[in-house]
Amino acid sequence: MNEVVSNKVQVMDRFYQKKGNKIKCLLCRHYCKLKDGQTGVCGVNKNEGGHLINLVYGKISAFNIDPIEKKPLYHFLPGTTALSIGTVGCNMQCSFCQNWQISQVRKVEEQEVVMPEDLVKLALKYNSKSIAYTYNEPTIFYPYARDVALEAQKYGIKNVFVTNGIESEEVVRDMKGIIDAANVDFKAYDEKYYRRELKAPFSVRETLKLMKQTGLWVEVTTLIIPEVNDAPEHLEKIAGFIADELGTETPWHISAFHPDYKMRDRGPTPRETLEKAYDIGTKKGLKFIYIGNLGLLNTTYCPNCHVPLIERRGYQLLSYKIIDGKCYNCQTKIPGIWN
Repeated sequence: MNEVVSNKVQVMDRFYQKKGNKIKCLLCRHYCKLKDGQTGVCGVNKNEGGHLINLVYGKISAFNIDPIEKKPLYHFLPGTTALSIGTVGCNMQCSFCQNWQISQVRKVEEQEVVMPEDLVKLALKYNSKSIAYTYNEPTIFYPYARDVALEAQKYGIKNVFVTNGIESEEVVRDMKGIIDAANVDFKAYDEKYYRRELKAPFSVRETLKLMKQTGLWVEVTTLIIPEVNDAPEHLEKIAGFIADELGTETPWHISAFHPDYKMRDRGPTPRETLEKAYDIGTKKGLKFIYIGNLGLLNTTYCPNCHVPLIERRGYQLLSYKIIDGKCYNCQTKIPGIWN
């Protein structure tokens, strides 16, 4: 557990290193080197007296009971709800962020701290089968998420990250046995785009591979933005990486962009673009591809006999025919976490 010192939460030593008169934060791939009194690019992790202080520990800015399909996770406890939380701050600066009102905030307000045991009590009250760390980038409040997850495990509640994928290697390795699943945004296959537009290192590929190696259930989301990452050759690289490095059983969510925040200079993603992306993924061998943000019917088919197993529209589950993790028709094992 992280230590409370003078009403401030001091992060465990494993997530920072002392470097002379500075400390190096190990929570994400920025690896910020902080002088005493300095805060990292996320705005919420600070060097105070040679210790890393997480300024948003338990300071929840967003709270909802969401369908797990909203994360989106389609092969993880379908039809259940996730108690979903976020704080303020982020380690990226996406101009199209839909949660910019909290993610781009760098001032942490004084507010009541929700302790891990109290949050888990809420999950039990609402019969949520999982807790999702989402809305803003959860690796920046990993010290809190970790403590909540360990408490949740005592009651059989699973834990989910919805993330931009620039966790540090140290955090991803620590997630093993603590975090059960992750939906990772793969925003573009372009290092310059990550550094220039998102102000972040291009490390999502390494994070995804490491998450798979450590045993997390992983699903990938690509928000397809017109004139940014919608070129066929670009989508082929993303789909090819998923198929070759993560496995063809990895679900790929291709989502429609809607103008928001600072990116209001273009229209929504045409349905035809998403359908082309679907075809590209299919040709690369991906077995589970889903089109998001358009309210379409999204069906999980058995990869062996091709019968429909799960039908969804939006966040609503319409039918469910997976039995003991297998196709009801041919008993092929369907990849995912089903109970």
